[in-house]
Amino acid sequence: MPKPVVAIVGRPNVGKSTLFNRIVGSRLAIVEDEPGVTRDRLYQDAEWAGRSFTLVDTGGLDFQGDGEITRGVRRQIELAIQEADVVLFVVDVRAGLNPDDEDAAVIVRRSEKPVVLAANKVERFDANALVYEFYRLGLGEPIPVSAAEGLNTGDLLDRLVELLPPEEKDDYPADTVKIAVIGRPNVGKSSLVNVILGEDRVIVSKIPGTTRDAIDTPFERERKLYVIIDTAGIRRKSKVEGLTEKYSTIRSLRAVDRSDVALIVLDAFEGVTEQDKRIAGYAHEAGKASVIVVNKWDLVKKDGRTMNRFTESIRQELAFMQYAPLVFISALTGQRVPKVLALVDFVAEQHSARISTPDINVLVKEAVMQNPPPGDKTRRLKIMYATQGGVRPPKFILFVNDPELMHFSYRRYLENQIRSAYGFEGTPIWFGLRKRSKEQQ
Repeated sequence: MPKPVVAIVGRPNVGKSTLFNRIVGSRLAIVEDEPGVTRDRLYQDAEWAGRSFTLVDTGGLDFQGDGEITRGVRRQIELAIQEADVVLFVVDVRAGLNPDDEDAAVIVRRSEKPVVLAANKVERFDANALVYEFYRLGLGEPIPVSAAEGLNTGDLLDRLVELLPPEEKDDYPADTVKIAVIGRPNVGKSSLVNVILGEDRVIVSKIPGTTRDAIDTPFERERKLYVIIDTAGIRRKSKVEGLTEKYSTIRSLRAVDRSDVALIVLDAFEGVTEQDKRIAGYAHEAGKASVIVVNKWDLVKKDGRTMNRFTESIRQELAFMQYAPLVFISALTGQRVPKVLALVDFVAEQHSARISTPDINVLVKEAVMQNPPPGDKTRRLKIMYATQGGVRPPKFILFVNDPELMHFSYRRYLENQIRSAYGFEGTPIWFGLRKRSKEQQ
């Protein structure tokens, strides 16, 4: 299900990014060393007291300037607030109440969203007199914290979690395949949805999704149940629009969270852009099954190697998603569109596939014999046991002597061996490493 969104707002230099990093903690610190994934640290998933949420960092609200960039920053923050379930408003206790704080508070109060007021940069928690003046903002009780030192952030998060909306339930039957159609604007997402549904979406019964610009349309095909989620376009055209539209991606990222399969729609004319990489990277890191759909293929001039050249280019640009099948279509003419749903069925099945524990152990043992694990100067990685710990995506647990000895390249080698033997096309594979004690070894 989609995670609630918490937007951090406030004027410049009050410690928003420091608080952002403090809350997301180890998730931000542990950067997956996989090449080719374009990450935007504007938003990160976080968890507290059993509740997961997406934390969104924003630029500083500056009401003194009036340039194009300043107006763009204001607009992007307003969008972030609109998309948020809870607003985390940060002020600087050492600097005291500032007119920009009061102007920003007006925007937040106008949104009528739940607010947690974080009074940051507190040095003495036994003397909170400096905190009290922030009651004048009309945003409730200020919670004193020191983001830099991590002091009292637990109380802050307790309050934040209390204000998160109740967890939503999925009312669709368990065997329903949920498909998120994602991509930049004007790549043909809605046209693709209409062709798949076989009718104009305007006259198809629409069930609102959890966000305003994502529409759920349930349908049935050959006795199989689906929900297709058409999302707003995710684009990034210029510096100003980039500041603004990063926040408009939130509703589409929520659609990915809700989905089983992501259709990543590319424009054949434009190829793979940096924003395409971000979109695909989010689906990859969320562990979703994916199909790369190259649209507007009818408009491309072709020779005998055109499709091969396009495939090579896409594979190079989306190196982290080698597992995802490609299909070249024209939503306008309907060319190869029927193949899209067939691929959805295929990757959804792969996404849920299981390997028995004896079979995975035989495979890992043979892989180790063919290519022994690397080690440091004194020790070598030992893999004692393997099992599949889950599906959607497939998760494999490896019991080892020391997880730190597992190099990325060897993990990729094991992944390739598993894929070679069992497929898992269209889905990422996750590995978990657990250390076995000397007695167990």
